[in-house]
Amino acid sequence: MVADALIYHPSVAHYLRYVATTAGRDKLLRTIQYFSRFYAWYLLRTNALPSSIAPFEAIKKQFGLSRKLLRVGKNIEHVKAAASAANSKNMDPVLKYCAVGRQLGYAAYLTLDLATYLDAAGIRPFESAKRLQREAQKAWLVGLIFSAVAGTYSLWQLQEKEQRIDRKEGEGVLEIKRLERERTATQIQLVSDICDLTIPSSALGYVTLDDGIVGLAGTVSSFIGMWGVWKKTA
Repeated sequence: MVADALIYHPSVAHYLRYVATTAGRDKLLRTIQYFSRFYAWYLLRTNALPSSIAPFEAIKKQFGLSRKLLRVGKNIEHVKAAASAANSKNMDPVLKYCAVGRQLGYAAYLTLDLATYLDAAGIRPFESAKRLQREAQKAWLVGLIFSAVAGTYSLWQLQEKEQRIDRKEGEGVLEIKRLERERTATQIQLVSDICDLTIPSSALGYVTLDDGIVGLAGTVSSFIGMWGVWKKTA
């Protein structure tokens, strides 16, 4: 009876729906990958033995390779999203251009990142892999910048809309609550983008950040993404 109660519990069904999605598995692996990056840095700073650090370094590398394969084909999804945004007639011009830039940046990143898989996995090393990986990081950085700009602009728009609403009317109160939910979602996405910006900007040498900061920032953005997929599969 206890086993049946556990197997047929709604949470188990929710978990199965979550892991059935590629995005769900990717976000879970990404959270573990970046936490391992942070924890490996922490162990190094506390003078831990190399044998204690090695497993987390391995997780960081192997999970990163696994995620490259999980994302195969996702670049096409972003190209389609960019085309849809470009053809949109009702979207705000600023948000439209940001959406196109974000989606094309992500598409280029995923394409170039996948192109380095054979080298990263040691299957077929080639000289241009480092250059391709650097270009991939640049494309990701561009996509994230467009996303952050869109988030900042959206928050400004929401503030402008809220100031024009009559809070004394019933409909106005409902509209305020809707805007508050939208603002919260936008703020969370902006925090995720800012955290993610540390990864390519550090890899490209534009800012000097240690693995602890990058790992922790990546963990936060990964958890936000994981929580988002979890809510969608509820």
